[in-house]
Amino acid sequence: MTQIYPKVALIGLGLIASSMFWAMKRRGVAGHVSGYARSQETRDTARRIGLCDTVCDSAAEAVTEADLIVLAVPVGVMGKVAAQIAPYLKPGATVTDVGSVKASVVGMVAPLIPEGVHFVPAHPMAGTEHSGPESGFATLFDNRWCLIVPQDGGDEAAVERLESFWQALGSNTERMELEHHDLVCAVVSHIPHLIAYTMVGVADDLRRVSDQEVIKFSAAGFRDFTRIAASDPTMWRDVFLTNKDATLEILGRFTEELFALQRAIRTGDGEQLFDYFTRTRAIRRGIIDAGQDTEAPDFGRTKIER
Repeated sequence: MTQIYPKVALIGLGLIASSMFWAMKRRGVAGHVSGYARSQETRDTARRIGLCDTVCDSAAEAVTEADLIVLAVPVGVMGKVAAQIAPYLKPGATVTDVGSVKASVVGMVAPLIPEGVHFVPAHPMAGTEHSGPESGFATLFDNRWCLIVPQDGGDEAAVERLESFWQALGSNTERMELEHHDLVCAVVSHIPHLIAYTMVGVADDLRRVSDQEVIKFSAAGFRDFTRIAASDPTMWRDVFLTNKDATLEILGRFTEELFALQRAIRTGDGEQLFDYFTRTRAIRRGIIDAGQDTEAPDFGRTKIER
């Protein structure tokens, strides 16, 4: 495959960045990949497993002469990182991110991008409950969606080049407007995580159920809540603090739906429950038909190789 960026810099070396590296190498879309992580331990791990062509000891070193710079850090610190690297960005380079919140990230990062450098926010809709440099694998983005959120007045060629990059990594791409992105992600990602955290927290509080029983019988549905709730706590803390409006709007709608179900159960309205469950079951079928999941059971969840 044709090389898209001669040099790519990954700032942050967790699940997404490490998967990007393996996907880049699989497809040959980048010439040289440099990487930086704040933690010395993470940098040591990256060097040990061959993650990145060069692991740098400063963000400034990593981004020097880079054609594409990927901010793969928690959304709460993206502004701070952007300020650190801004003086070292070369003219014509593109800065992008992989955060699941866009309005706050653009507000923090865009004002810090130097003249002549392009900022094209993006969000790969892919992930697992695992984190860290050893969690990445090359196929993470295959047939998943990467949302591109171009800035008003931004460089069209830079946007198209980034779209080609993500497509080369295996993703489908779609452009989306800023506020709409945050609302959509609140529905399909943020609120499901909040519900999972809450359900696991409720189970922890129920002293009538022993810890051993919660673990022993978890395959009955609780297991999938715990998988989602195992996601990186720093990342999700920042997501909810930086996407307040959309999260609270969808959480309000969820609460209304929950009250309606409570009422149906209390009054014995089996017809309403059956109709509701039939409608939601169809959504699951739509996800499978769209190729975003499979009906195959995955109770063992075999490890995916890089």
